[in-house]
Amino acid sequence: MKKLQLTLVTLLLSLAGLQAQTRITLSPDLAQTQINKHIYGHFAEHLGRCIYDGIYVGEKNTAIPNTNGVRNDIVKALKELKVPNLRWPGGCFADAYQWKDGIGPKDQRPSMINVWWGGVTEDNSFGTHEFLDLCEQIGAEPYLAGNVGSGTVQDLADWVNYVNHPGGSPMSELRKKNGREKPWNVKMWGVGNEAWGCGGNMTAEYYANVYRQYATFMTSWTNDAKLFRIASGASDADYAWTETLMKNIPHGMLSGVALHHYSVIEWNHKGPATGFNESQYFKIMDEAWKMEELIVRHSTIMDKYDPQKKVALIVDEWGGWYDVEPGTNPGFLYQQNTMRDAMIAGMTLNIFNNHADRVRGANLAQIVNVLQAVILTEGEKMLLTPTYYVMKMYNVHQDALRVPIHLETQNYTFEGRSVPAVSASASKKDGSLNISLTNIDYAKPQEVTISLRGENYSRVTGQILASGSVLDHNTFDNPEKIKIKDFSGARLTNGVLKLTVPAHSVIVLNLK
Repeated sequence: MKKLQLTLVTLLLSLAGLQAQTRITLSPDLAQTQINKHIYGHFAEHLGRCIYDGIYVGEKNTAIPNTNGVRNDIVKALKELKVPNLRWPGGCFADAYQWKDGIGPKDQRPSMINVWWGGVTEDNSFGTHEFLDLCEQIGAEPYLAGNVGSGTVQDLADWVNYVNHPGGSPMSELRKKNGREKPWNVKMWGVGNEAWGCGGNMTAEYYANVYRQYATFMTSWTNDAKLFRIASGASDADYAWTETLMKNIPHGMLSGVALHHYSVIEWNHKGPATGFNESQYFKIMDEAWKMEELIVRHSTIMDKYDPQKKVALIVDEWGGWYDVEPGTNPGFLYQQNTMRDAMIAGMTLNIFNNHADRVRGANLAQIVNVLQAVILTEGEKMLLTPTYYVMKMYNVHQDALRVPIHLETQNYTFEGRSVPAVSASASKKDGSLNISLTNIDYAKPQEVTISLRGENYSRVTGQILASGSVLDHNTFDNPEKIKIKDFSGARLTNGVLKLTVPAHSVIVLNLK
């Protein structure tokens, strides 16, 4: 009898091993909430080699093909990425930036010292016109971060007038004198940045009043430029900051509240961007997963004051932050980009998609040569990072309808600590169902079963981003070591989809 019981237990355990490690149920017929394309935004600060020697090489540079000083290869790559919005000029730099120094003839623009990032001298050759022209080249909406920390109400009001007024005002006439007849009609405006820190070290109560003052004088001149004002929001789990803003700022002048969260091992010891060990990898995954809790708890506070969800949560700084590459300027924040960063991107974008009712904008930090960049440059050379490819794979979700998802997954466990191994999100658009899956487990693949309810699909195709080691990355000597490949390992039978997601990989499936 005991032998029979043991045999039955063994059989049950064996059958359990054959069962899917991750189970997902999708209900495409219940899709209602749109995933705002602005969740897939980017961030370009005057920091290190992001602008100068990155995006902008100057009109006189004949070695690197460019249009008005902006690299043509970067423009092509960003257009293919479908960048919906680009945030500029900071970051901390925004609250030291005097926009009027960056307009007019370049040989007459005054220089400045970048006190926040490296103490370098900037000649202001890349200013308002250059940035807004870049946005037009890549098809992105500009997101201008206004100077509240060291600028005046008049300064910010003038900037709005300069870029948006159709004509007849002193600022619009100055714009025309500088070569731009039509207004750019910029809608997205940050009213300061990190007001709790580099933006002025303000208290939440004080900043709420400052916001009200500045926002009052930021005028929507036409219906084509109805302003979307974004308040400088909390760092990580500062829930009191969010509560203070939601309580004290009239929602009629508040379009969005920002949130910043970086995946960091320790602020005083961030660890290497390459050559990291599994302990460092796990810590970063744990920090990245905290985005879920942060969004839930900040959203709960916002729901208290704004149950109709009219005010958006804008996560306008996120990504992995490590020690700079050896031999580079510590103030330039230049770091490599590995499959670990692809995991951060896939997981985070899934979280954003699944909270699309409140999260309606986000900005990866940063776009070129800084932090978790999608593009790295070295002289004439340019490469696309694993993060670039994840965002390219995921852009099928932009402005699609979020599909409700129920997910049960095994944990990725290391030294007694655990985080969910698989994250996922789904959307439908133009008759297609798109499913994105990220398996962050350091070594184990995940067997995934997806049940589809309410709608029928008959064909599945896919793409995968994977590599032999989570340490792998693209280099200027081997720029295509990691890139998107076709994935044919998914099987669809009677409304049930089965596949294996390799360790540290990202898969996006398309069903028709």
